[in-house]
Amino acid sequence: MEKFVLSVLVENHAGVLSRVSGLFSRRGYNIDSLTVCETGNPGQSRMTIVVNGDSYILDQIEKQLSKLVEVISIKHCEKSKTTQREMALIKVKAPGEKRAIIIGTCDIYRAHIIDVAPESVIVEATGSEEKIESLIGLLEPFGILEYVKTGLTAMDRGAEIMC
Repeated sequence: MEKFVLSVLVENHAGVLSRVSGLFSRRGYNIDSLTVCETGNPGQSRMTIVVNGDSYILDQIEKQLSKLVEVISIKHCEKSKTTQREMALIKVKAPGEKRAIIIGTCDIYRAHIIDVAPESVIVEATGSEEKIESLIGLLEPFGILEYVKTGLTAMDRGAEIMC
């Protein structure tokens, strides 16, 4: 199975997210990651959808999405032609004697400590999925209390507009 990233430009009104996600569930396709945000045009939103499958599944998803009235455009984001990132917030146990090591690890990954409590810190990291997973792996020995990730978002390289 291969990972596919789709950028879908949709009309920005109530129920669109439900119709798009319903399309996936009715056909038995799982959404691995979904991010949605209003674009520069308040009447439109961009969905970045990550799915696992083969080229047949990708083709079927694109055909089904294009049938939805609210879908304006669909683009398959090839990794070599797009910049893809996700963001994570990671709460780590950080007693006084361990903080310097945690801060040094974060510096290597260009991550930032955004909150400090007596026994923990919250780290904000942005980067590729691999970078985020690598940082989480290095922070695990300190004791990760919890973490959240935004899901993947992508944008075409160069001066072209994505959709």
